[in-house]
Amino acid sequence: MYPEELKYSKEHEWVRMNGNIAEVGVTVFAQESLGDVVFVDLPEEGSDVEQFAKFGEIESVKAVSDLFSPVGGKIVEVNSAATDAPEVVNEEPYGSGWLIKVELTDTAQLDELMDAATYQATLE
Repeated sequence: MYPEELKYSKEHEWVRMNGNIAEVGVTVFAQESLGDVVFVDLPEEGSDVEQFAKFGEIESVKAVSDLFSPVGGKIVEVNSAATDAPEVVNEEPYGSGWLIKVELTDTAQLDELMDAATYQATLE
């Protein structure tokens, strides 16, 4: 349920690294807690985000929640599929339901995130 190759934040976002680009999305726990996602508000490409700072909002039939970036840097890509068809966040949270890609300013930020086993232990 929580892929081993990812890093996780306490705010229930995940990071998949590809070189110095971090793909960011919400975990299965987050999307299940939210229920059916109906709207995703994401920042503009080219904007900067700080680690653990708010970068957008996700709205479900139950609530509106803030999204917090597990890493800091420049946003190099925003997933238009998630804004055009927000249900993809529920259907494939670790695949096509990713939200943003961030070019990291410092890879040491990853040391402040959890591995899959640690993240899963925080949910129990």
